[in-house]
Amino acid sequence: MKNLATQLQARRSQQLYRERLIVDGPQGIFVRVDDREYLSFCSNDYLGLANHPDVVAAFHRGLDEFGCGSGASHLITGHSRAHHVLEEELAAFVQRPRALLFSSGYSANLGVMSSLLGRGDRVFEDRLNHASLLDAARLSQARLHRYRRNDAAALAARLAKAPGCETLVASDGVFSMDGDVAPLAELAAIAAHHQAWLLVDDAHGLGVRGPQGRGSVAAAGLGVNEVPILMGTLGKAFGTFGAFVAGSEALVETLIQQARTYIYTTAPPPAVACATRAALQRVREDDWRRLHLQQLIKRFRNGASELGLALCDSQTPIQPLIVGDATRALQLSLALREQGILITAIRPPTVAEGSSRLRITFSAAHSEAQVDQLLEALDSTGMAARDSGSSGA
Repeated sequence: MKNLATQLQARRSQQLYRERLIVDGPQGIFVRVDDREYLSFCSNDYLGLANHPDVVAAFHRGLDEFGCGSGASHLITGHSRAHHVLEEELAAFVQRPRALLFSSGYSANLGVMSSLLGRGDRVFEDRLNHASLLDAARLSQARLHRYRRNDAAALAARLAKAPGCETLVASDGVFSMDGDVAPLAELAAIAAHHQAWLLVDDAHGLGVRGPQGRGSVAAAGLGVNEVPILMGTLGKAFGTFGAFVAGSEALVETLIQQARTYIYTTAPPPAVACATRAALQRVREDDWRRLHLQQLIKRFRNGASELGLALCDSQTPIQPLIVGDATRALQLSLALREQGILITAIRPPTVAEGSSRLRITFSAAHSEAQVDQLLEALDSTGMAARDSGSSGA
């Protein structure tokens, strides 16, 4: 048997041990931890909807109408009218025939690949895809091929050598740790040329990018023919919980019949679906949130440049500051906490060895003054002097 205590101690000694923060109160740009309030720059609540009054009120109404739990899986008695209407509205939002709710993006990706692929098939993925996409490929029993970072030419070369079989190409839309955007138009053209499925996980693009926040795929001008499988999460820009897969009628019906993570999982509470419908309305109608978010990102990047801080090439709310060493990243995170600013240090295995970072994220609920406060805090840590030679991932 493995000595778990020894393994945990090794993680501690390598500065890779992870600890949970216990947050009191709702999510927002301010969070309370250990009786102290912090200005947070590490949430994925990109549009500031997690505690929006319209969303909260819709949740309460959903509780009054449907109660707390769904009671069963979608295929037993757990599929409520609230779920069904939300699926229809999500499908219309991303301009696809159907959408299917899942309990998480992780289960959605596993459900898709296990339904469409099997032994003898092949999956081609960007090396820095989210862990759920990589795990989904492995669990599908298809052979996994990983191509170079955002390198469409490398993908094309690998596909050209692949034998004839069922093939799927999968990529993040916005990469969760670097914040950059995949070359989706190129990937779509390559996948179509090789008659491969294309799955885009747009967890960090949906709500933030594209017309009305319809995501990275819409921003690239691509539809269901070019990107037949779109996965989006609801716990980030939408501020609630869960995920969905959108595509053709045949795709969604296949997932209903074959996706084990859908069939054998209790449906999310209907009240969450009610809250998400309210969030979807804000996503569609509140263009000012995306405009303000872009202004904040520009202000931060300009200020960071003036300080000599090297950022990744990202125009999204994810603005990682590469530090390199895990110990140094933890030290900087703690130094910022002493100033009342909360930013998580991201370390291996979430990111590659030598690329530990502060993953800074912005919300439409932040103000320009708060961005300036963050820049002043970063400057006070001495990062500009010590880390100005860092390069983006």
